[in-house]
Amino acid sequence: MPIRTDLRLAVATAVTASLTGGLLGLTTGTATAAVPAKAAAKPAKYADDFNGDGYRDYAFDNRSNGVVVTYGTASGPGTKTFTFDQDSPGIPGSRTGNDGFGWAIANADFNSDGYADLAVSDPGEKVGKHKSRGMVVIVWGSKSGLGSKASSLAVKSPWEHQRFGRHLATGDFSGDGKPDLALTDTWSVHIYRGGFSSKTGATGKVSTFDRQHDHMLEATALAAGKVDKDKATDLYVIGVGYRNDRHTSGTWFLKGGSTIKPGKAATYNSSAPNYRATGVVADFDKDGYGDLAVSDLPYKKDSGAVVVLRGGKDGPGTSYRLTQDTAGVATAAASGDWFGYALSAGDTNRDGYPDLGVGTFETLGKLRSAGGAHVLHGGKKGLTGKDSRWFTRATIGVPGEAREGGLFGEGVRLRDFDRDGDADLLISGDSFAGEYDGTLLGGSPLGVTTGQIREVGITAQFPQ
Repeated sequence: MPIRTDLRLAVATAVTASLTGGLLGLTTGTATAAVPAKAAAKPAKYADDFNGDGYRDYAFDNRSNGVVVTYGTASGPGTKTFTFDQDSPGIPGSRTGNDGFGWAIANADFNSDGYADLAVSDPGEKVGKHKSRGMVVIVWGSKSGLGSKASSLAVKSPWEHQRFGRHLATGDFSGDGKPDLALTDTWSVHIYRGGFSSKTGATGKVSTFDRQHDHMLEATALAAGKVDKDKATDLYVIGVGYRNDRHTSGTWFLKGGSTIKPGKAATYNSSAPNYRATGVVADFDKDGYGDLAVSDLPYKKDSGAVVVLRGGKDGPGTSYRLTQDTAGVATAAASGDWFGYALSAGDTNRDGYPDLGVGTFETLGKLRSAGGAHVLHGGKKGLTGKDSRWFTRATIGVPGEAREGGLFGEGVRLRDFDRDGDADLLISGDSFAGEYDGTLLGGSPLGVTTGQIREVGITAQFPQ
C-alpha cells in the first residue's frame, strides 16, 4: 500500500549535543486579491480558529501538494472550504511534483492577533541548488480566514536532503505565554520561540538540538503536551535509532521551560524500526503528569501495539503496552494489522479521564486492510481494554461498505465537534485513493456510540 514517508536507515556513532540561539527572519509575501483584516484585540481562543469566529477549523493535506481548510460551525465542520498550494497567490515557494507541500501542518496564533495561523512544511523543496533542503511556510489567519498573507521561515543550512520541516508541533515550550513552533530536519530538532511577526518577518530565538550517539534518533514524529507540572509545554521526539547492531524505535524527551533542556531517551522496541510512528500526550490516569501514547507498528510481525510511557517530573517513567490481545480489546492481533497506525486522545464519556482512539488496518473476513478504529478508555490505572469500543464499515449503523484496502482507520481524531461536553470520534479511510470524507460518531456519557453518526467532508488528518 502507498505510504507517504521516508524509509531511510540511520546509523551513527558520533556523540554531539548542541544548543544555539539567535534571531531568524521570515520572508513575507502578500496575495494581491485579499484585503488584510484588522487585528483582533487578544490571542485566538482556539489554536485552529483561522477566521476568529469562535469555532474550530480543520486543515489537512490533500495528498496533491496542497492543503484543504474547512471552516467550523456550531455543529462541527461546515461546507465552506479553501484550498491552497504553492501556485496560490501569496504562498512562497514553487510547486513541483516531488516537493510534498503540506507534508506536515501545525496551527497556533503565532502573532497573537486573534486569528489562528497555519504552519505548512514542504521538506522536498529545492532551495537554490540544494535539493530537498526543505522549507516551512506560515499562512496567516485573518477575519476572512487563511490565504491573504504568508511567510517562509529562513533556513540557514547549507546541506542538501536536510528535509527541513519533516515534522511540526506547536506549544508554549519556553513557558512565556507565547506559542512556539518545533520542527525537525533529518537529524535535528529546531524550536522557534514566540515573537513571530507577519509584518516585520521577525521570530524569537531558535534553539537547535542534535542527538547523535550510539542509539541516535532519526525523528519520525513529534508529540507535544504538558508532561510535568510546570506551565511550559514539553516535547517528545519519536524516532529510529541503532543499537547492538539492530535498528530500534524510541523517544527523546525535551523538557520545556525558559531553558529548554534535553532529557531522557527511552527505547520501546529494541529490535525493529518504526518509520511510521505517531504519538499523543494526555494524562490518561489523572495523576497530574502527561503520558505519551506511541505506536509500535512493527511489534509481533506488524500486528502493532500502543506503548504508554507514564509521565513524571523528569519526563518518561515506566511503560506498559496495549495490543489487540489485551483483555477487553475487540478482535485478535494478526500480522499486518498495524494496530496504532493513528492515535488521538479525548474524553469520550465525561468521566474526566482522556481516552484513546486507535486506528488499525484490520482484515475483516477476507477483506485485507479493510480497517477499523478502537476507543480505549482511561482510568486510575491508565488505559485498559475494559469497555473498549470497536467500529468498522461493517458495524451496524456505520455508513458505507467494508472493502479490501479501504484503510478505514487510517485517520482518527477525538474532539468535541458539537460542543456538548464529550469527545466525538472521527474516522477516515484511504486518503491516498482520494477519500476525503470522514465518519463522525458522537460521544455520550456512555462513550462513543452509533446513536449519532454522520458523514462529514473532512479527513481525520488535521492537527490534534
